Amino acid sequence: MRIRALLLLLPASTALAQDRAPLRQATPEEQQARAAVSIADYRYGDLLWENDRIAFRIYSRALEQAEPPSSSGIDAWGKRVRWPYMDRQLRTGDQHADHGEGLDFYNVGTGRGVGGLGVWHDNKLWTSRNYVRPRIASAGPQVADFTVDYEPWPVDVARTVSETRRFTLPAGTNFTRMVSTLRSNRAGPLIVGIGISKRPVPPGQLGKITKDAERARLTWWGPTDPAKGTMAAAVMVDPRAFAGFAEDADNYLILVRAEPGKPFVYYAGAAWDRGPDFATRESWQAQVDKETPDFTP
Repeated sequence: MRIRALLLLLPASTALAQDRAPLRQATPEEQQARAAVSIADYRYGDLLWENDRIAFRIYSRALEQAEPPSSSGIDAWGKRVRWPYMDRQLRTGDQHADHGEGLDFYNVGTGRGVGGLGVWHDNKLWTSRNYVRPRIASAGPQVADFTVDYEPWPVDVARTVSETRRFTLPAGTNFTRMVSTLRSNRAGPLIVGIGISKRPVPPGQLGKITKDAERARLTWWGPTDPAKGTMAAAVMVDPRAFAGFAEDADNYLILVRAEPGKPFVYYAGAAWDRGPDFATRESWQAQVDKETPDFTP
């Protein structure tokens, strides 16, 4: 009781520090893996996946009450190492600091993050709540592969939709392949908006966006945080289903046509300029340009 009372009297930042731990070094066996998936049941069910190049996270329903506002957007983490580090980093209690292997400083907020989606209707993006029912097909060591559901959400008063989405991230790429199947209580096509969050770092600087309508690609090179570096992102959709570009207060969007009950494929990727692969906007754009995605469901 005395220790608990003392913690209550400490400033919030000091009390939080009591829960922090050093980053545990990866074992030799762990350093051989090139992909991983894990569910952080110690932190509201965050679902973490990564490969030898990049790392991502989505949020469970438990986080909605614990740390509002929360969203079904996709978080991206920069990494310096070729082996999995997200679970060990998150367990430090200080994932936003660079402990030598990478860090999380891309703030999703209420946006789509790197490749989250919604239904674009009446010039507004209608989005789901956080994921439910995760099913892991492969937790590594060469590919991260899992499926989640997003429970029904309203699209204005026009319809209600739900989603099942499969995420696949093999070693050697910065892009997660996603297969989305939307279901609707009303027939008729949908326009889906897939987003990259507008994340000013520092406030007022939004980075640089490149729109490629011919190849149906949206590329972002973020503003630079002097202490933490620069994040980059890109989304690629099937040119045959491409429906244009849009944006709202939170997101840059690429639009794609979809039919309820029929799966469609898109790719979302990210990079960090302090990682080993893409130090400049030009090198990231060159990688996006040379990607050859397979859009077959």
